[in-house]
Amino acid sequence: MSNIANEAQNTSQHPLRTDSVEELLSALRLARGNDELFNFMLDVTTPRELSEMAGRLQVARLLLDGLAYAAIEKETGASAATIARVSKCLQYGNTGYVTLLKRLEEGTP
Repeated sequence: MSNIANEAQNTSQHPLRTDSVEELLSALRLARGNDELFNFMLDVTTPRELSEMAGRLQVARLLLDGLAYAAIEKETGASAATIARVSKCLQYGNTGYVTLLKRLEEGTP
């Protein structure tokens, strides 16, 4: 993974950090294993939304690995707009992709 350096923004005051979002985040952390988490995600998202989120994570990994947009589009089927959106998050976002992809790579929970 490349060294795209992002400083995490303070999101504790983000307008989306409502009580209901906090409860959702807590619920996600409580899942015991991927089977429980998968079942929960199927309940709270459509199959398409879940697939799109997984695809964006894959796009982020490939961008961090230095692949060109065209290669990512070919490998993942993601649109150029989706790839650009993920790229923008990697450059200006809150380091969510970078943090979690690094942990996945390290095998760190």
